[in-house]
Amino acid sequence: MLELNEVSVRYPGSKLDALSDINLTFEQGEFVCILGKSGSGKSTMIRCINGLQTPTTGEVRWKGQALSNMKEEQLRKVRRQMGMIFQHFNLVPRLSVIQNVLTGTFGYRNSFKNLIGWFSDQEKQQAKQVIADVDLSSMADRRVEHLSGGQKQRVGIARALLQQPQIMLGDEPVSSLDPGTSNHIFSLLDQMHKQRNLLTIINVHDVNLAKRYATRLVALKNGQVIFDGKPEEFTNQEFLEIYESKDNYTDSNTR
Repeated sequence: MLELNEVSVRYPGSKLDALSDINLTFEQGEFVCILGKSGSGKSTMIRCINGLQTPTTGEVRWKGQALSNMKEEQLRKVRRQMGMIFQHFNLVPRLSVIQNVLTGTFGYRNSFKNLIGWFSDQEKQQAKQVIADVDLSSMADRRVEHLSGGQKQRVGIARALLQQPQIMLGDEPVSSLDPGTSNHIFSLLDQMHKQRNLLTIINVHDVNLAKRYATRLVALKNGQVIFDGKPEEFTNQEFLEIYESKDNYTDSNTR
C-alpha cells in the first residue's frame, strides 16, 4: 500500500504550494491516471512517490514506512521496486535496445559492474524476455536513435519491467506521441499491469485515454485533489472544472 499523508511541496522562492495537503491511498492492482493541466502538480506528486522530491510537510509511506525516514540504502531498495517511464524516454541514443533495457538492473548491482557494463547471461536473458514482452525482439540489437517515438517508449517500458517493479510510474509517457501510438502504449501498459498485478500510476493529459484504461482517476488543480473516483464518475462538469475547456474531450468509455 502506498500512502500520501498531508503532503505539501513548496519550491524555494515560490509563494504557492506545488502540492497542498494531499491525502491519497493507493492499493496494489489499481491502474490510476492522474489528470490535470500543466503546473497542476502531477509531476511533483510522481517525484514525491519515487523519493526524488521530499515533501515540505507530510510524508509518503510505502508499506507503512515513510520514505523521508529512510537511509539512502533503504531508499535505493524502495526505488528499485518502482519502475519509471519518462515523457522524453531518457534513453541513451547511441546504445542498442538491449543495452538500454539492461540499465534497468542497475539498482540490483554494484557500481563497478555498472561502470564497466558487464552483465551476466541470466541478466541478458531476462532483458531479452521483457523486450519480447513489448514486441521488440527483432530490434534488440538496433541503436535506439534509429527507433520511432512509440518504439522508444516501449524500450522504456521494457527497462522499467526489468526492475521487477511492484509500482509502475509514468510522467506523461505519451504526450509526444500520436493518438494511435498513445493508445497502443496504454494498451501495452494495461497488459503488463494485469499480468504482473502492479500498482500503476500514470500522469496523462488525454482524458479519453485515461477513462479507457484506468480503474481510478485522480485530478489535480493548483496542487489540490479536486476529483478522486471511478472513470465513469468523471463527467463533463469535472472536466470543465479542471481544464476550463471542452476541447479534445468526449464523454466516452469505449476501449
